[in-house]
This record gives sequence, structure tokens and C-alpha cells, in this order.
Amino acid sequence: MLDFTRDTIDDFSSSSPPEPVSGATAFNAAPANDQALLDAYSNAVIDVTDRIGPAVVRVETGPKTPQARERGGLGSGIVISPDGLVLTNSHVVGGSKQIRLRDHEGVVTDARVLGVDPDTDLALLRADGARDLHYASLGNSKSLRRGQLVVAIGNPLGFESTVTAGVISALGRSIRSANGRTIEDVIQTDAALNPGNSGGPLVSSAAEVIGINTAIISGAQGICFAVASNTAQFVLSEIIRHGYVRRAYIGVSGQSAPIPRRHALLAGVENKMGALLMQIEPDGPAAQAGLLPGDVVIRLDDVEINGVDDLIRTLDRDRIDRKLKMDVLRLGRLREIDIHPIERKPAAR
Repeated sequence: MLDFTRDTIDDFSSSSPPEPVSGATAFNAAPANDQALLDAYSNAVIDVTDRIGPAVVRVETGPKTPQARERGGLGSGIVISPDGLVLTNSHVVGGSKQIRLRDHEGVVTDARVLGVDPDTDLALLRADGARDLHYASLGNSKSLRRGQLVVAIGNPLGFESTVTAGVISALGRSIRSANGRTIEDVIQTDAALNPGNSGGPLVSSAAEVIGINTAIISGAQGICFAVASNTAQFVLSEIIRHGYVRRAYIGVSGQSAPIPRRHALLAGVENKMGALLMQIEPDGPAAQAGLLPGDVVIRLDDVEINGVDDLIRTLDRDRIDRKLKMDVLRLGRLREIDIHPIERKPAAR
């Protein structure tokens, strides 16, 4: 784009003709800003890769054989503490008792499973005898926005330390886990993922892990999914505390959704977001309490609910078999409902 500055106008209005501009100079002047943007994009991806790449490991399972090594890694994982805690997918480790982690320098370490949560397709591993490892921090997935730059790092098809970049395509998706249960509040991205990326990190430009890559849609292009980091943080803390995730269950599926300002004003609530209920399981606690599809949960047991991840975390072991108060917006009006969560049966490994 030509920049008609004051000096340029004065040159055109003067009696002397303006200095000729060479074709090369005129051609290169316009793309200068584009080049700066491309450099900034590249630098952001490079910075994320340099900071997070060393914390990404390849996850191998089963007997250690030359054939297994030739086939490449089964999946990926991300080290989240210097003493060797590693997050990956539950479908990556499956029921295997023999697990190895290979870091970016090729060092192989045995690992053991601390706990799995098939409901969210997450697993927590411990690298045996490992200390002072490179590690990454979990970010706050609630602060994400569509269009935000993200980077995926992993071992697709056995090609170690592969980096792809894209954007967040959508938030609050729901997908089916391997055991048939719905994983809520999933991030959709167009960063290229392939078999072997599973369990690897989806990273923000601030070099924070904001998701754990979990699934692709066969035949589709640019439609990939990651479990949100806030859900991963909840699962992590539960496994460390109990060895598994003990949950209360109300029999709903939903997604995070904004609350129209007029509805918030009418109901006298301050929530900007809530948990929009999409499906109600027949004969479940929610159905028995009178909840309906389209209800938006904004508070449960005096805890503010600003999305599905809040609802998931609030339905913890302490709320099993208790009568709770739930505030919902129904057609813009506030309703208080009594609900009695039961314990969700853990999925068998």
C-alpha cells in the first residue's frame, strides 16, 4: 500500500519532477509489513518449540523389541513436573504394564501408570528414577479465544519432535471417548495431528500447555481435538489424591456458552458464561430433578459455574449422595432446582 505522506504530496506539487523509484524498490516496499508479520509468526512458533519441545516425550508400550523401535512411537506425552510426572492419553497406555518414555535427546526411561481416566482420555505416568527433567506448565484454557495461535508438538507416525501450528477453531466441543462416554469442553484446532500425536501438548503462544491432543476425524482435514488443560488439571489432581477420578454424576451433556446480557440482567446474575445442557439422560438425577435441554447452569452448591469445565470439577467426590441446590437460567429466567448426584461408576480398564 502506498503511503502518501506530507513529503510525498510536496514532491508531487513541486515544480521539479519526483525522483524515479526503481521497479525493485516499489515492488519490495509493499510486502515489508507482511514480512514483519511472517517473521513475528515464525518467531512465536520457534519460541514455543524451543521452550516446550524438550518436555515432550515419546510413549512406547509393550515389550522392548527391535521391531517395536522400528515401528516408532505409539504416542506422545508432556512432562509437567521436574520429578517426572507425565500427562498422556489413556488410549495410548491402554492396559499396558510396560511403558517407556523417550525424550528429545533419545534417552529412554521406564515409566509406570499412576492412574487413568478413560472418561477424559487422560492418563498420568511417573518416569522411574528421573529428576530435573524439562517440563511445561499447564495454562488456563478458560481464557482461550477462537482464532488464537496454537502449536502442537508430538511424534506423528513415529516422526519424533514434529511441530505443527494452527489456530483454535472452536471451544466447548463434545466428543466421544474410547469407552463411549462424552468428553466435554474439548478444544477444536486445525493444527495438523496424526496417529502418534495423541497425548502430546497443544501449546499457546505464551508457551503454556492449554490442551492434550486426543483425536482426529478420519477423512477430515483440519478438524482435530484436544482435552482442555483445565480438565487435565482436575484429572491430574484427582489421580494424585485418590489414584483415580471419583465423580458425582447427574446424567447430562453440555457445552460452555455465553449468557446473553439481557438474560443476566433480568435474572440478576453476574455470570458471563455458563454450562448449557444439551442432553438429559432419562431417569438420571438431572431428569428426576426436572432439568431440561437448553437450561444453563450458573451455580451449583454455592459454586459459580462459568462453563462445562467448572461443572465437571464441581461434581467431585464430596458431592456424591448429597442434595444440592442448582441455579439455572431457563428462557432467561432464574430457577432454583434441587438435585441429588450419585457416584459415577469408573470405567473398567
